[in-house]
Amino acid sequence: MRVLRVPVLCSILAAVLLTSVPAGIAPSAAAGTAPEHHVSYADWSNRAELSRGVHQGTWVRRGALGLHRPVGTRWYRDPHTDRPARRYEYARWRSPWKRTRFGLTELVASWNASTPGHSWVEIEMRGTTETGQRSTWYVLGRWAAGGRALRRTSADSQSDGIGAVATDTFRTAGGHRLRNWQLRVTLLRPVGGAAQPRVRSVGAMASRVSVDAVDTASRRRSAGRTVLPVPTYSQQKHAGRYEQWGGGGEAWCSPTSTAMVLRYWGSGPKPAEYRWVRPKDDPWVVHAARGSYDYRYDGAGNWPFNTAYAGRYGMHAFVTRLRSLTEAERFIDAGIPLVVSVSFDRDDLPQAGYSTAGHLLVIVGFDRRGNVVVNDPASHLEPRNDQVRVHYNRKNFENAWLPHSGGLTYVIHPRSVPLPPAPRQANW
Repeated sequence: MRVLRVPVLCSILAAVLLTSVPAGIAPSAAAGTAPEHHVSYADWSNRAELSRGVHQGTWVRRGALGLHRPVGTRWYRDPHTDRPARRYEYARWRSPWKRTRFGLTELVASWNASTPGHSWVEIEMRGTTETGQRSTWYVLGRWAAGGRALRRTSADSQSDGIGAVATDTFRTAGGHRLRNWQLRVTLLRPVGGAAQPRVRSVGAMASRVSVDAVDTASRRRSAGRTVLPVPTYSQQKHAGRYEQWGGGGEAWCSPTSTAMVLRYWGSGPKPAEYRWVRPKDDPWVVHAARGSYDYRYDGAGNWPFNTAYAGRYGMHAFVTRLRSLTEAERFIDAGIPLVVSVSFDRDDLPQAGYSTAGHLLVIVGFDRRGNVVVNDPASHLEPRNDQVRVHYNRKNFENAWLPHSGGLTYVIHPRSVPLPPAPRQANW
């Protein structure tokens, strides 16, 4: 008889759920109040949009933000290595202010960038409260594609009374709500260097979410069956290996899901990029874990680090929240699979065969009854790719997804494949 285990937590949300309910997300709304699911997403991802921001030594060339001329220097010592501090020159870009009609309590940024040589990028945000008080700048990520420049890292322990950062997520504090927000991108390279870091897209998902348990499943969009041919990979295949990037297995749900979607699009690393992987079982999964690893969080589950990894391979990739499986069906109809964050007890989603306080998997389609078809990399907790495809009851799945993560979703697609039309309160 198989012994079922509880998977090691493999998403940022999971780490938070063990200790407290995130600000703005609750398993059910308070008595006498209506549940809320306010989400908006905005980004700057072409020449016209990036040109609207405030440039300090940056310019827009070939549709991407680049370092034109340095406007200053700064020292940075990588806390995750024994390298001495290094002096970098930098340029900066600030986005236009974005106003939310609902007063946000959480924000997650996303970016797609390239960082040749020893260059890297830093992404920050700030906001204004409902009373007009402006926050400090919060660092949401220091990122480089490889490990030559620095070890990519989140930056916790940031708080100013208005809000705080939990790994990749800004959350308000003290009952505050932000009425608007702004991003800042800093492009850095060693002093005197010629490397050209480039940011093709930068944006953020703002939200205020409090979702009740789902009593009735969302409306089906169509009566047909659509299942996208997303390849199936088990996160268990590399269990116990590559301790420097989380040890494989149960901690690798996010990069395994990201790798599945990249392979679906015929994208991802070339053989020369993962020739160091031994043995060669699904080496692109190992490459994704290495390429999304957050050395501060000590795991490969940082949400925007995963989408930024996908962005290295020509994808437009970002983090948002969806409001239902009806919205998810719109993406499947457009040919776009989705990576989503769920949490459930074994009895809540019995087809899974396990429980988890936080997990990522891929929505690949829907059957004729409207139930969701997924590639679940932890399915049955066995290292077998042929057991990854699973059908989950629609209502049960929405209860595992919406109340626990607020519908957290990675959207990964080539720009040649358009997104479905967005709703009025645009969350993509």
